Amino acid sequence: MSDTAEHAAASAGLGDTSPEESGAAAPVQDDDRVWTVSEHLDDIVRHVRPLEPIELQLLDAQGCILVEDVTVPAALPPFDNSSMDGYAVRTADVSGASEEYPAVLTVIGDVAAGRGEPPTVRAGQAARIMTGAPLPPGAEAVVPVEWTDGGTGAGPVSGMRAAGRAPEGAGGEVAVYRAAEAGAHIRARGSDVAAGELALAAGTVLGPPQIGLLAAIGRASVRVRPRPRVVVLSTGSELVQPGEELGQGRIHDSNSFALTAAARDAGAIAYRVGAVADDPDTLRATVEDQLIRADIIVTSGGVSVGAYDVVKEALSQFEGEEGRVDFRRIAMQPGKPQGFGRIGPDRTPLLALPGNPVSSYVSFEIFARPAIRALMGLEARGRETVRAVCREEIGSSPKGKRQFLRGWYSEGEVTPVGGAGSHLVKALAHANALIVVPEDVTSVASESLVDVILLG
Repeated sequence: MSDTAEHAAASAGLGDTSPEESGAAAPVQDDDRVWTVSEHLDDIVRHVRPLEPIELQLLDAQGCILVEDVTVPAALPPFDNSSMDGYAVRTADVSGASEEYPAVLTVIGDVAAGRGEPPTVRAGQAARIMTGAPLPPGAEAVVPVEWTDGGTGAGPVSGMRAAGRAPEGAGGEVAVYRAAEAGAHIRARGSDVAAGELALAAGTVLGPPQIGLLAAIGRASVRVRPRPRVVVLSTGSELVQPGEELGQGRIHDSNSFALTAAARDAGAIAYRVGAVADDPDTLRATVEDQLIRADIIVTSGGVSVGAYDVVKEALSQFEGEEGRVDFRRIAMQPGKPQGFGRIGPDRTPLLALPGNPVSSYVSFEIFARPAIRALMGLEARGRETVRAVCREEIGSSPKGKRQFLRGWYSEGEVTPVGGAGSHLVKALAHANALIVVPEDVTSVASESLVDVILLG
């Protein structure tokens, strides 16, 4: 669908009073108002509420936001243990040891992780110990196996022989060639975290390291805000699925794939719906069917002023108890036509984005990504923005509109990629940033400082 101006804007937005509070929502009102980017985004964020917390198993909670402080129930590690493969010894027995005058100790057995009660180390003795195994009673330090002859009597070794192939290594004698101070190569009980200490604070995003910590302290599940479920659908009778042959006047559907990938990149669980034909009844029925599995719906196409722009026609029919969708003109390029509302019994947010590929993707980054973050309970913001030196002149930018140009950013510099056309998918794929030209700027001289939104 065209990314040209559309004749729709809700002068009052959705207002500060929700449909639940007011009883019945007013119908969409078209006028000539043009919304700023900030106004439209603020209106979206104001009407998006964080999802209710739920208890999830650890792996299901990956990517979610913790809603409770998690404290450590028991010290980690829970006991003194060895950080090396070697021999547990008394420091007095290896004091002054050297290759010329090694300390020769009697090996009284093996200490392996999870292998029962370790033996007590007494004067003149050593226990062969493995990494992670508990420090045996009487021992004060661990000497790495590389500091010993490994019980071979043939000088320093580089490692231990496998217990199954050389069981005699758990007995006999070992020559120690270096002294060790008390506590050497020992991970003390509670040296990672102490009992009662805060492990993770509410608001933490649970990535792999955080999941690992929760498992280490014994948590099998955790209370979080779930990842939002985003349903993405494209509209247009001209759209054909990738892999299928194109007919006359047909194009492959790229928007639903790009937006679904963008939603996943934003931390959501995304569901892609096949392209919907330009029929208002079909589109409305499809949207209603998807409400059961959606925390937010994102559509692309059909929001401009053409006779077949069915998203406006279909979604404008939501009124009163069904919710409401407003369509607006936004002072931005690309992405001027936009729609937003909340529909269905749960007032599910719906963002209607324009259909040109670059327009839909830019609109997602500016409006949908913050909405997804708001659902997750995070600060409702987009990607990181930095200042950079623009290496090429930007000769023309429409006055009164915030322009987003594709660019390549590297080490504080950015270069425009491709033209301003909202259909140039290749240029978008070869960009890693968006160059932002403010509404009151009509050109940017080479070597000027500009705001840059980092895309990767």
